[in-house]
Amino acid sequence: MTRHSEAAAAMKSAPLSIQVRLLYVSHAAGPQTTTMTTSILLQAQKNNAAQGITGLLCQGQGFFLQVLEGDRTRVNALYRKICADKRHHDVDLLLFEEIEERLFGQWAMALIRLSADKQRVKIQDPDFDPYSVSGPQVLHQMLDLLASGQEIPITAD
Repeated sequence: MTRHSEAAAAMKSAPLSIQVRLLYVSHAAGPQTTTMTTSILLQAQKNNAAQGITGLLCQGQGFFLQVLEGDRTRVNALYRKICADKRHHDVDLLLFEEIEERLFGQWAMALIRLSADKQRVKIQDPDFDPYSVSGPQVLHQMLDLLASGQEIPITAD
């Protein structure tokens, strides 16, 4: 069974529950290597599929943006674990909302890699800072990235 089909099966077998979308931003505690990111992604795909959680991770030099979707209790439990993870800090909740439909339901966890040659990441607009704009604006940027299938253009601070 693929990770996608595991997540879909977990969603179908779960009793009706309140579904939510959670979006956060954080700074990496150390260098973001391909090995580290791959490890995070594979662990997320395995664990999320078992919990019926889906989402998208954007990873760039020095920071993470992540959307989680699923059962409210399960998403909250996962977010608490994420906040305690020592691989990052300055975890800021940008958006938490009840949803009727998932935006990232086809992935236990998808990944968009941001350019690794910048120390601080800003998306498209040079004034964009995920710590100072609204959660819906950040989500919109992530959806645009996903639709484009391209790396996020970034600029240095």
